[in-house]
Amino acid sequence: MPESSQKPVAKQPAAAQGSAAKPGASVPPKWAPAAGKPVVTKPGAPTAPKASPRLQEAQEWAKQKNREFRGIIRLVGRDIQGEFTVAQALPRIRGIGHNLSASLVQEIVKEGIDPATPVGALNEQEIAKVEDVMKNPAKHGIPIFMLNRIRDPETGTDRHLLATDLTFAVRQDVQREKESMSYRGWRHSIGQKTRGQHTRSTGRSGMTVGVLKKAVKAQKAAAATGAQEKSAPKEKK
Repeated sequence: MPESSQKPVAKQPAAAQGSAAKPGASVPPKWAPAAGKPVVTKPGAPTAPKASPRLQEAQEWAKQKNREFRGIIRLVGRDIQGEFTVAQALPRIRGIGHNLSASLVQEIVKEGIDPATPVGALNEQEIAKVEDVMKNPAKHGIPIFMLNRIRDPETGTDRHLLATDLTFAVRQDVQREKESMSYRGWRHSIGQKTRGQHTRSTGRSGMTVGVLKKAVKAQKAAAATGAQEKSAPKEKK
């Protein structure tokens, strides 16, 4: 090809040549802050959640004891945060109150588990021991009167139900009372209280009738007397 047919190539300025990206180099996005400038966050912008002091203490405890720490532990069908100790986790399960929890802690100590241990630091064997004490308290020396299903109507034995089992059993008891048409079942069916409480001022359901004030009562009484006077026949003079 003759030289006269070739088009001249325009030279780029020095600034443009220096700013051109080299092949294979990563180009920072436009929104990225310049190098050397601090990143300023807007007020109200979402930030990463900070770990609670209790969680930090539990993680530090597990680290000192060379134990694996888990954030969530499954106890008797309920998710418990690993930062709670064994003594704090028991009352958080449906069916275990403060008194029963204190008694269960004493039995758990006999199993060789410290009640101050975070639940997230327990291994599988220790979790199995804790669940066995919770599910079978009578077998571990808990008095019978502290159980919630004494002389169970279905089995006739003394049991203690927890979590979803307790919820299902209570629902079945209410349904049995409704089907037998006992007074308690009838009160359950109409949504009223079943233990003899007063319902004049509390426990109202449906269309609630408010208490009339004195001024409203006086107005109604005056209107009634005025209507009676108008309807009364006038005496002839």
